[in-house]
Amino acid sequence: MRSLSAEEAELWARVAATIRPPSRDKLQTQAAVKTDKAVAVKPVAKALKPVAAAAAPPKVGTTLDGSWDKALSKGSVEPDRIVDLHGKTLDSAWHAIDQSLEQAIASGDRVVLLITGHHRPGDPPVERGRIRAAIHDWLAASRHAGRIAAVRGAHRRHGGGGSLYLILRRR
Repeated sequence: MRSLSAEEAELWARVAATIRPPSRDKLQTQAAVKTDKAVAVKPVAKALKPVAAAAAPPKVGTTLDGSWDKALSKGSVEPDRIVDLHGKTLDSAWHAIDQSLEQAIASGDRVVLLITGHHRPGDPPVERGRIRAAIHDWLAASRHAGRIAAVRGAHRRHGGGGSLYLILRRR
């Protein structure tokens, strides 16, 4: 294992300063990082500027509770809107997703079923479809990313591995 450079040690100290201990008791330790020479690193959290909460949208796919996940895995949730991307080019698929999300948000829909196409079984190297491969990046970069609470694989009755549920946030 190699030692950290001075820049890496400073960066690590900044990251470590943002960590909150699991208990409510204040953490009494001071971070120390080994480099070529032992260097004690002072906490730099005060030097960092506070980041606005609206600067980064929530991560897509991380905000559902257990009851939603259970209902989705059982297939008991009916989609409010279905978007089929079969036969579309990358550009037309992106446009269809964007327009469908805009309409779903405007009408107050909660569950959008996105049909992307089935996984191709076989020995490597088997490539997935280009649309299927780009979906998660598209959703994260979408102007609607802040409105997407989660992305989950669809139940078999809704297309299984070839489909995704997009769960939208309440208004």
